[in-house]
Amino acid sequence: MDLSFAAAWQQILSNPALLITVLLTLGVIFVNGWTDAPNAIATCVSTRSMHVTAAIIMSAVFNFLGVLVMTMVNATVAMTISNMVNFAGHSDVALVALCAALFAIVIWAVAAWYFGIPTSESHALIAGISGAAIALQGGFSGINGGEWVKVIYGLVLSTVLGFGSGYLICRLVMVLFRRMDRRHANSFFRGAQIFGGAAMSFMHGAQDGQKFIGILMLGIVLANGGDNTAGMALPVWMMLMCSVVMGVGTSIGGKKIIKSVGMDMVRLEKYQGFAADLAASLCLLLSSLFGIPVSTTHTKTTAIMGVGAVRRLSAVNFKVVKEMVLTWVLTFPGCGLIGFLMAKIFILIF
Repeated sequence: MDLSFAAAWQQILSNPALLITVLLTLGVIFVNGWTDAPNAIATCVSTRSMHVTAAIIMSAVFNFLGVLVMTMVNATVAMTISNMVNFAGHSDVALVALCAALFAIVIWAVAAWYFGIPTSESHALIAGISGAAIALQGGFSGINGGEWVKVIYGLVLSTVLGFGSGYLICRLVMVLFRRMDRRHANSFFRGAQIFGGAAMSFMHGAQDGQKFIGILMLGIVLANGGDNTAGMALPVWMMLMCSVVMGVGTSIGGKKIIKSVGMDMVRLEKYQGFAADLAASLCLLLSSLFGIPVSTTHTKTTAIMGVGAVRRLSAVNFKVVKEMVLTWVLTFPGCGLIGFLMAKIFILIF
């Protein structure tokens, strides 16, 4: 299969279903940068280490680099996503079902943004394509259990490791810097938070960018009559395209979500914001290296909760936490059902 820029785009432009798939995927990447990436800079903005405009510009740049660099170095997350579902045996409508899944993800993400709730596009993506695959195959044969179990690992990893590392790193920072003058400490951690926000933005691009590259690869494979992307190399033009789109989406920002994650859930000092960013970045790096798709929102939020619990558990605003957990719980069945229904409707129409 020729995946060069010229050959791939010639095929995309000559195949309406593939063109719609590519445009919808780019739309989801844009929405992800717009609604999900703000979580990466929520803490450095809430502690006033950076002005929101400067933080959004920085996040856009490092999201771009994260998608590009990490995909070149280690693309296992992209492969996990593209091989998670089974569209085999239905080459005539497989792309239509994939389009339906992407449409469901956009609906879910925009609705969550409208209500200012930091949902997870990662969970929505997994749920949407799984629902569409089940609709296409008429049962759970549309799911690749070996790859899907990594989602469960990701939920555990992002929750337990996110909270635990946030708690431990914050404790360690408090011990190491306990003798530093408060004024000097604030100055030091203001700079450290900028580094932490950049690291979080980079890892957001690395995790979420790969997931959508995996979907693009799956679309092209389905258009060529294949059913999986095993052993295929990711083309550089695709990495660059996804990097640019995510960077542009991030530059628009999402101030409502920054407020919900960084300000409403728990009030953070600068050293706490740095600890949360470092903890979440390390969790995302570990997950990416092992090809485990995790929610960047989920990971960052649990890290902030762990940091807040160091001071006292009551410092965490559990009303906000409850809203977020409810959204996460609803995303899998909710977006999965929308993906299922949209796939059924699209297949009937087209």
